[in-house]
Amino acid sequence: MAGTQSKADTLRRVSKEKDVRESNIIAAKAVADAVRTSLGPRGMDKMIQDHNGEVLITNDGATILSKMKCFHPAAKMMQELSKAQDIEAGDGTTSVVVLAGSILDSTRNLLAKGIHPTVIAESFLTATQKAEEILESVAVPIDLSNREALIHAATTSLSSKVVSGDSQILAPIAVDATLQVIDPQTATNVDINENIRVVQQVGGTVEDTELVNGLVFTKVSSNGPTNVENAKIG
Repeated sequence: MAGTQSKADTLRRVSKEKDVRESNIIAAKAVADAVRTSLGPRGMDKMIQDHNGEVLITNDGATILSKMKCFHPAAKMMQELSKAQDIEAGDGTTSVVVLAGSILDSTRNLLAKGIHPTVIAESFLTATQKAEEILESVAVPIDLSNREALIHAATTSLSSKVVSGDSQILAPIAVDATLQVIDPQTATNVDINENIRVVQQVGGTVEDTELVNGLVFTKVSSNGPTNVENAKIG
């Protein structure tokens, strides 16, 4: 009787583990499928309405994921994955989520064949190391002092965005803004959210976009001074 009870407990535990894994895969794949159709130059725009009733139209993966209200832990991890990619590279936020969703979906067949999850995880790590070797062998080094190469890279990253038609205006502005907050000789990364501010104004067009070297105040004082000479700060 004790042996039968132990066997039943083991079966319930294994069944529960399978249910948890399946739940995680489904949640992650649902997030990936939500942004999959927005990937690439032919990607479709998404219309998002927040709790305040404001409507946003975009095909940027990071923006779409940041507006999603996810409660499942696996879905939240996909959001964090996109945020990490945005901070580290500034591009590929949709690609990493779609790729992660596809990898997780492919594990279903491996799990169905009885392969242990640890073996699958170790195999993916081995594949990651090989992929890094291949990417490094074909990668083209970028010199931060080469402004034209940086503008070309920025233009390429904008090709799948809504503003792709205005990339010739926005790409140089983005590059110049970034170069002003880093040291090209020593910098390897930059937090644009911390050092560069984007101010939006109603009524203008993309052609009115300009780079301001200094501070921009979104509101003008109605009674205070508008011009101060020899001002002391601090």
